[in-house]
Amino acid sequence: MNSEQKYNINLDAKFGFLKLIDIPAMVEACREKWFNQTLCRVNDCVIRLGIVKGEFHWHRHDNEDEFFLVLAGKLHLDIENAESVTLLPHQGYTVPKGVKHMPRAPERTVMVMIEGAGVNPTGD
Repeated sequence: MNSEQKYNINLDAKFGFLKLIDIPAMVEACREKWFNQTLCRVNDCVIRLGIVKGEFHWHRHDNEDEFFLVLAGKLHLDIENAESVTLLPHQGYTVPKGVKHMPRAPERTVMVMIEGAGVNPTGD
């Protein structure tokens, strides 16, 4: 299965300025296994909502850091040449640019990601 079929990644910002973002409603409506929606832009960054279960592929972002904040569930971040990190609700972690990583969610996990607007979510 290729990444287009396996992951639903939406790069267009769903919400503009001065708009309410109802994350619980989006989580309730999501029926997909790996869903990533850009919520909005803040200056030169994007805020993305991930609703995921299972593994993403190994990848890196050559020019941008990536921040993960788990809202619900559990996220493992496998980091190349380092120990894996497990994030529980309300825990965050920043992967620096150029570091190869692989997110894994053993259960349905809701997270927010913050990264530069030019980042390709599937890796450079």
